[in-house]
Amino acid sequence: MAAPVPPGASRPSGNAPPLNYNYNPNLPRNYPDSLADNMQNLQLNSLPPSVIPNSRPGPPPFPSAAPLSSPYPGVSPPISRPLGSPALASMPRAAPLTGPPPAAIAPNAIPPVTQPPPFTSRPASTHFLAGPTSLQSGPVVPPLGDRPGAFSSSSPLVGPSVPSSSGSGPVSNGPPVFGSGAPTGGPRFPLAGGTQQTPGVGPSPPTMLSARAPSHPPTMRSFLGTPVSTAPPGSMGQPAPPFAGSVQGVPPQSGSPYGSRMWQMQQQQMVPPVPGSAQSPRMFGMTPPLPNQSMASIQPAMDQSGAPMTGPSKIDPNQIPRPVPTSSVILYETRQGNQANLPPPATSDYIVKDTGNCSPRYMRCTINQIPCTSDLLTTSGMQLALLVQPLALPHPSEEPIQVVDFGESGPVRCSRCKGYMNPFMKFTDQGRRFVCNLCGFTDETPRDYICNLGPDGRRRDADERPELCRGTVEFVASKEYMKKEAKQLTTWSLPFGVRDPMPAVFFFLIDVSVNAIQTGATAAACSAISQTISDLPEGPRTLVGIATFDSTIHFYNLKRDLQQPLMLIVPDIQDVYTPLQTDVIVQLSECRQHLELLLENIPTMFQTNRTADSAFGAATKAAFLAMKSTGGKLLVFQSVLPSVGMGALSAREAEGRTNISAGEKEAHKLLQPVDQTLKTMAIEFAEYQVCVDLFITTQNYVDIASISVIPRTTGGQVYYYYPFSALSDPAKLYNDLRWNITKPQGFEAVMRVRCSQGIQVQEYFGNFCKRIPTDVDLPGIDCDKTIMVTLKHDDKLLDGSECAFQCALLYTTVYGQRRIRVTTLSLPCTSMLSNLFRSADLDSQFSCLLKQAAIEIPSTPLSQIREQVTNVCVNILHSYRKFCATVSSSGQLILPEALKLLPLYTLALVKSTGLRTDGRVDTRSVWINYVSSLSTPLAIPLVYPRMLAIHVLNSEELEGSLIPPSIPLSSEHVSDSGIYLLENGNDAFIYIGNSVAPDIMQQLFGVPSVDQIPTQFVLQQFENSLSKKLNDVVNEIRRQRCSYLRLQLCKKGDPSGMLFFSYMVEDKTPGGLSYVEFLVHIHRQIQSKMS
Repeated sequence: MAAPVPPGASRPSGNAPPLNYNYNPNLPRNYPDSLADNMQNLQLNSLPPSVIPNSRPGPPPFPSAAPLSSPYPGVSPPISRPLGSPALASMPRAAPLTGPPPAAIAPNAIPPVTQPPPFTSRPASTHFLAGPTSLQSGPVVPPLGDRPGAFSSSSPLVGPSVPSSSGSGPVSNGPPVFGSGAPTGGPRFPLAGGTQQTPGVGPSPPTMLSARAPSHPPTMRSFLGTPVSTAPPGSMGQPAPPFAGSVQGVPPQSGSPYGSRMWQMQQQQMVPPVPGSAQSPRMFGMTPPLPNQSMASIQPAMDQSGAPMTGPSKIDPNQIPRPVPTSSVILYETRQGNQANLPPPATSDYIVKDTGNCSPRYMRCTINQIPCTSDLLTTSGMQLALLVQPLALPHPSEEPIQVVDFGESGPVRCSRCKGYMNPFMKFTDQGRRFVCNLCGFTDETPRDYICNLGPDGRRRDADERPELCRGTVEFVASKEYMKKEAKQLTTWSLPFGVRDPMPAVFFFLIDVSVNAIQTGATAAACSAISQTISDLPEGPRTLVGIATFDSTIHFYNLKRDLQQPLMLIVPDIQDVYTPLQTDVIVQLSECRQHLELLLENIPTMFQTNRTADSAFGAATKAAFLAMKSTGGKLLVFQSVLPSVGMGALSAREAEGRTNISAGEKEAHKLLQPVDQTLKTMAIEFAEYQVCVDLFITTQNYVDIASISVIPRTTGGQVYYYYPFSALSDPAKLYNDLRWNITKPQGFEAVMRVRCSQGIQVQEYFGNFCKRIPTDVDLPGIDCDKTIMVTLKHDDKLLDGSECAFQCALLYTTVYGQRRIRVTTLSLPCTSMLSNLFRSADLDSQFSCLLKQAAIEIPSTPLSQIREQVTNVCVNILHSYRKFCATVSSSGQLILPEALKLLPLYTLALVKSTGLRTDGRVDTRSVWINYVSSLSTPLAIPLVYPRMLAIHVLNSEELEGSLIPPSIPLSSEHVSDSGIYLLENGNDAFIYIGNSVAPDIMQQLFGVPSVDQIPTQFVLQQFENSLSKKLNDVVNEIRRQRCSYLRLQLCKKGDPSGMLFFSYMVEDKTPGGLSYVEFLVHIHRQIQSKMS
């Protein structure tokens, strides 16, 4: 009889070598730099790292042992060891993986551009911080490419080269093609020469704006549906409790697994001190505030004589709150001294050291101190919710997520609530029992997991066990463990049962109707697929299939034995079927040549096609039937409105266009699916683990509201190219497809969030299918997807205690390994309203507001939603003014420091694409779908984009800075002699004034006049510094956003110029207020409530 294997130990498997889990579950095993090689996402024109400013190497920000070899972004090799010893001296380190470099890929017919640099982590956006505190000493953070181990690169990134008849000819920044080798590069996270800083988390002063008192305006109801209470909760004069009590299981500083500290946390990095214990930094030049108040004021506008100006508003436009851009890097520890630290802004550039709480990249709470009662939460007017992004990309300088294998027994869990072992579970009775921090139940510690406790009550091996000292950890879910889980119905819904992990299946479905052929959409789709085939995971588990459709469906037999692919036509589009049970989906290694040949010939095969109809619904269902036995990713390229077969649609837009333009009550119904046919199909797809992504390459209305139900239900995404341009859009289509298949992702996933007693999950929002109330099923989940989880009280919490939240994601990697990613966040509870405002997270609060507004759009008139959104802002600021501020003057608008930009972002949301009455129905539907799974860092840029001046890139003031400072979104900052770039994370606009100097035009666009720029615009690089810097800026933004931004040229005086100025949200518009006017309006609403 074989000896039992203790949990956590390596498991033998007969004569076969032990399983090697030391590889990225989503990347090949045999590449030494497979992370860098396979995360190449964007086709960019970029310089070699040696000539990029501030790209010199530097030491890592956190000291650590030798880097672990793991090609998974942010995931370490699994730790596999016996668990019986009291303490472990060290953790095993796996040897670096070796193997041949990736093969070069033959270029395609598209004009050549260099191979894109790899993505190894989510690049940071331009950072908006208020009053950053500079860290005086510390290490330099290395840019991507300088970090050893998994983040190293195999070869330098070469500059673009295109054959040209002249030495100064342009280099296209447009359609891509593969180069050879394994290029490097990628997001330049921290500038090596930039200033590092720590987040100031002490109580910051609120902002006060002075405005004229109004008459009594009408009162609006709260968007959240709960009126603001008039009774002040608790005694506001008492000091706030400490951020947390003593928590077992969190490693003290002396026993940090990171070794000796290379940088010292400053006082500003600590938790918020007790109000009154220290004065906050003064803001806007105001005199020191009262101890319990911490306020700052924007003074009334003055005339030349120094007297206050008269008029409708006394607010000085030069002093109103605006985002403050900074390129500094924040070093952030999640906990310190058994207390949780406030996270840095989501839009900032920060490096996380996980010391018990998870990184805010994976899970953020809208309020970083949890209200003890529901009445306190209602009084604040704020939303209590979690923004969960379980597979988010880490910063390249962060420690990787540890992967632990407990063998057949699986991870240690609470027997009552099934919560996973985490740093906040308390061990008692010399380690023989543990108390669950989620439900409070006391469990027996498994015999092989027992360890003696130290004098501080912590296990002696806590610092060596990732699950006891880290907020995020990943467990290997063995087959034996999954069988055991399947028998416990209360644990997981287990959409896949106990079958073997599914293979990586990629099925491509291409529209070949006459419109798609004539616009070049079919050729662009085939070219993009052909170039991305080499990026699919290697190995026998990768399966592919392809089909085309118009009014009929065409499958292709890709069997290797055939001389060429064989077309199989399915004419029945009402009761569809799959013509073959095998050979429609085959191993990529066996059909690569056939697949490349077929993709090359499809545009020619259907060149004379005159069929205008599209059987989208039937084709999607037929492809699903082919994938039903395996599951996988279905990537659909659609160009026209589905008009025949099951799920056929009609052009609803024409009959509702009048209502849309007038903003009448029934207009929003065009944003709802026309019927339940496609929804029913989508639920079936999700049940069999088929994730659908739609690539809409169209020039007409296609009823996104109806067809987007399929990707939203199956964990997919909608990519929208309108109006599709065969010249400029193939580059974006290719890059979007490549990132879709190469980014870190999982299949057949199920997710659940657990909370401590007193708090429970209210609802989940995002792209998923929900079969039972507690779990969400995710046929596909990737690093870009975020799920919003709203919370509610079911009991009163104890002031000074901690409330924990744990997200568990069970998923299958593209290499067939089941993993459980566990993310834990523990926050203090408070009974003081002032603590809620002090610890509010602006990015998360606004992200929730944005997502809730998007959810309401299909069922509520836009005017009503705009009013509700404004009321949310009013209610929050009114609560702060009434219960937390001590200023007696009614003429001052007082803003909490943490939320001082909330009015600006609220105004931007009211004027956004989703809530404006103009625009196309499909455009609004796409906006709704984009917001549904939008990550927190991209929420604010979507409605308040970044605007940069391009014509000043050669200025000496910008030396050493790649991206110039952002400009407020006001037309008064846009000069007629300037050129400006505006980007929102998804689209980019280049605006050219009428009076731009001809030499600048010649340098940037190769023509002396704006009128000579062609309508079909593709950015090119010319042989001059200004053009080079513009291309560098565009490519850097693309890296930061992990998106190949679609560039659009905007000229003054035509519709494109009007589109650009529609993003100037601080301006007064015919249907909207200016920023100053909106502040006055907010102030009047607050005064009305106060009276």
